[in-house]
Amino acid sequence: MAWDPLPAERSDEELLLDYRDRDDRGAFEQLVQRYERELYNYLRQYLGDAQMAEDAFQTTFLQVHLKCDQFDPERKFRPWLYTVATNQAIDAQRRNRRHRMVSLDRSNGGSDQEEFGALVDVLGGDSPDPLDRVDSAEREELVREALAQLPETLKEVVVLVYYQGMKYREAADVLSIPVGTVKSRLHAAIQKLNALLTDTTLSSHD
Repeated sequence: MAWDPLPAERSDEELLLDYRDRDDRGAFEQLVQRYERELYNYLRQYLGDAQMAEDAFQTTFLQVHLKCDQFDPERKFRPWLYTVATNQAIDAQRRNRRHRMVSLDRSNGGSDQEEFGALVDVLGGDSPDPLDRVDSAEREELVREALAQLPETLKEVVVLVYYQGMKYREAADVLSIPVGTVKSRLHAAIQKLNALLTDTTLSSHD
């Protein structure tokens, strides 16, 4: 009896096109399942609120359903999905009119995922690290508070690159900005975080 190899797993792009062109509901469900944990974690970090993240996750995939006709088959699905999710998160913040601090809990992503410690590592630069003055628990709290004070344009690149572990090109695709702008915003964000952390630790330890 001949052995039939298992069919290859469909790519994200193939699943979306099968849903769009063939009304394959199973393909849409597979996409939701693939990104359920990863995308919820991203939204939870971005919004700092579990219920808002859940709502934004649901509206993100509603928009995927509504806008699948606009998807460019030459483009990767993941950056497109994150663009939709980021827009939904921004809309949720506007509706909610609250600015909660971003959570920087350790992520459950893949092996290439940058964890919280990676962000702390880049803070301080050549100057004495203001975080050296505090213990790890206080350090996390200070970074969360400082990150929450960043403008949205700076905060979103920090979350995408340092929390989600995206490459500069991926983050640029998500935000529809040049790679150079991602780099400059990250640089500005780190400088501002350092200034905020220095002011906070100096004032609290005087």
